[in-house]
Amino acid sequence: MKNKKPQHILTRSLIVLVIFIGGPLTAQNNWSTTITGKDLKELVYKVVDGDTLKMQLYSPDNWSTAKTYPTIVFYFGGGWNGGSLDQFRAQAGYFASRGMVTVLADYRVKSRHGTTPYESVKDAKSAVRYLKENAANLQVDTTSMVTAGGSAGGHLAAAVALLPGVNEITDNLEIDTKVSAVILYNAVVDNGPGEGGFQHERMGENYLDISPIHHIEKGAPPTLLFLGAQDHLIPVSVAEEYKSKMDAVGSRCDVFIYEGQGHGFFNPKVKTAEYYKKTTYEADKFLNSLGHIKGKPTIE
Repeated sequence: MKNKKPQHILTRSLIVLVIFIGGPLTAQNNWSTTITGKDLKELVYKVVDGDTLKMQLYSPDNWSTAKTYPTIVFYFGGGWNGGSLDQFRAQAGYFASRGMVTVLADYRVKSRHGTTPYESVKDAKSAVRYLKENAANLQVDTTSMVTAGGSAGGHLAAAVALLPGVNEITDNLEIDTKVSAVILYNAVVDNGPGEGGFQHERMGENYLDISPIHHIEKGAPPTLLFLGAQDHLIPVSVAEEYKSKMDAVGSRCDVFIYEGQGHGFFNPKVKTAEYYKKTTYEADKFLNSLGHIKGKPTIE
């Protein structure tokens, strides 16, 4: 393990709505669209039980209609209870500047939809299937797709990559949700009954179906995991076990533990963006090592 101290989804092929936006967007939670010099594309990827789910996309800098691009999908955190697309907007802007299609995916949560984590996982997987099915129109390179997320959103990022079940019945299951890499920010990866398990009771008797750490098998995609040493929700031992299981199946897992940091430490703060910058820098290096982006990190 690397120990880093703090120095340094109505139909499957649906494109119902496309909005090119340069100014403010009126939407659920008044999501901000403020990324200087970047236009936003909003798509409906799924309509389920009367709920319309959207994703927001940023095209890479120096975008060309003649190319396809590596793509990264971000899932916000919030305990599957709430949350906002804005959580990873800064990272989306940065990685668009580094040559990737960046996606902020909405999904059902308890406070807005009365749903459980199982519906959240279904939506996260639907979003990736949508991107793959519409890859030609969206200029997405399906061989270079990355999922990323924080906390419960990190759970979704890992679930998309690892879970064979928990699928929407309206999805085209011939389209897999395999991705080329996963980036986890203090992610919920264990929903088991042990000390490191998160909200095990909420998952019910089918918890094994939804717990990523119980589905690590040969072929698991390269993973980057960030965690604060003082995280009160995710013990460091969970990160260590995750890496151990990845190592055992021959899959790469880079882990960075940041001393003195708690849950959500990677979010840009009002007074400082120190750990946003540190984690973004490491994520850049990780994606560069996999060939998804090129050149040195540009974040300062």
